[in-house]
Amino acid sequence: MLIVRLLADKDRLETALDAASAQLARRGWPVAEAAMLEFCGDTLQILLPEGDRTAVVQILDEAFGPCDLLMADHLITVPHLLVSDMDSTMIGQECIDELADYAGVKPQIAAITERAMNGEIDFAAALAERVGLLADLPEDCIAQCLAERIVPTPGARVLVRTLAARGTRSILVTGGFHSFADPVAEMIGFDRVVGNRLGAADGRLSGTLTGAIVDSAAKRRVLEEEQARLGDGARSMALGDGANDIPMLQAADYGIAYRAKPAARTAANGWVERGDLTAILQLLDIAREDWVD
Repeated sequence: MLIVRLLADKDRLETALDAASAQLARRGWPVAEAAMLEFCGDTLQILLPEGDRTAVVQILDEAFGPCDLLMADHLITVPHLLVSDMDSTMIGQECIDELADYAGVKPQIAAITERAMNGEIDFAAALAERVGLLADLPEDCIAQCLAERIVPTPGARVLVRTLAARGTRSILVTGGFHSFADPVAEMIGFDRVVGNRLGAADGRLSGTLTGAIVDSAAKRRVLEEEQARLGDGARSMALGDGANDIPMLQAADYGIAYRAKPAARTAANGWVERGDLTAILQLLDIAREDWVD
């Protein structure tokens, strides 16, 4: 059984459902049931006894898009674990790009960031190159950048705090830096932070990193280790937007791409591209009156 939940334009929901149902039936995958969820009446749930996941998602995307969507082969429940990327997911910025502006090298660093997030170049090498361009920047520029430029993504606090109220453990895991991620995690409500550390000496950045690099493999490893600690039957959710998030998106029970690069969107079994992060609460059928901020 495939279970799909989606949020789309109400004005054309019925027409889109008819079109999608016809396409699915032609492929031999008739819709068993389609109904609005009990607590989130804006969310449509579609049940399919069978079907190829990739093809089903493509049909629904074409019929309902732009939409927010989550697909699973089991009953969708509130996850026990949330593991999320930070930059362009929980916050609306890429921290290293914004910090680079204080060093006068934002265009150079932003271009490298874009290629890394699209999976065009190796993440670790791209990170080292970008950090190297920050050498000799005064360390207090980090606090200035945080205060002036770093803002949580709409719905981020409500999502994390609402899930926490229902017992979800949350981990912020980033290829960015603890100097940004620690205050962001406190601001939003995460339980743990995993990230990289910028080297510094005499009040200036050294252009190097200290400790192991948090890359795509590390992100997946964090998710798997945290899920194992929670025990058998624990459901996990991962959120991300770039190529280095793909392994953890694939490892999670619910891998959701947030306004993501094409490769990450394709790898995920859900996405948010229409609403803000509270769309995930609607896809989980959590009533608005139970949202926490």
